[in-house]
Amino acid sequence: MTSYDVHERVWNPPMPLLFQRGIGTEDRAFTPTALRKLLINALATTGLTDASGKPLVFSPHDFRRIFVTDAIMNGLPPHIAQVICGHKSLDTTMGYKAIYPAATIEAHRAFITRRRATRPGDEYRTPTEEEWDAFLAHFEKRKVSIGTCARAFSSPCIHEHACARCSLLRPDPAQRGRLEEIRDNLVARISEAEREGWLGEVEGLRVSLAAAEDKLAQITRRTARALVDLPVPKFRREP
Repeated sequence: MTSYDVHERVWNPPMPLLFQRGIGTEDRAFTPTALRKLLINALATTGLTDASGKPLVFSPHDFRRIFVTDAIMNGLPPHIAQVICGHKSLDTTMGYKAIYPAATIEAHRAFITRRRATRPGDEYRTPTEEEWDAFLAHFEKRKVSIGTCARAFSSPCIHEHACARCSLLRPDPAQRGRLEEIRDNLVARISEAEREGWLGEVEGLRVSLAAAEDKLAQITRRTARALVDLPVPKFRREP
């Protein structure tokens, strides 16, 4: 079927066009104007609105973006999507793909899982008290704001000095108040992030909150002492 290109102002060669309609005794291609009218009428019938409450507005070109996003998220290589769309640059195709917060979180979790699978499991275990003492006996203690850092000298800090989330931090019992303040602040920030819909922020804050609570639990274990049964004091009588 031949169709007229309104942009190039030429007739295209016969092609198996997807959108066709019968007019009289022959089939003709839908024009861009006709497709827009059909889409506008369909949206008006549904009564759908966007986040601000305004009626949804779509153009036929938006479905091209939806196709690219759905295809790539379901495994189609981006360079193949580029060929299908007829883009000269892969950057143009990737510009069509929408990035959702949930997809970002899932991709990051999968990346961390793959990285950890290549490392010995013991590297992610919290050291015991005996291991801490044996390790610190060979190094000068490196003091940080809420405890002692056991990271080897001349080695980089993989947590970028976010000490509360680091398994190499040995919390100082004297800093319990500061850790409790950090924990309470994280709880407040999580509530704010959930209220605002910042999904990526919520995930990171929950990790920090779990780490802060773990440090407080470590302090509790270290400061726990067996109860001593003290006898009732006896008073001497003055002669």
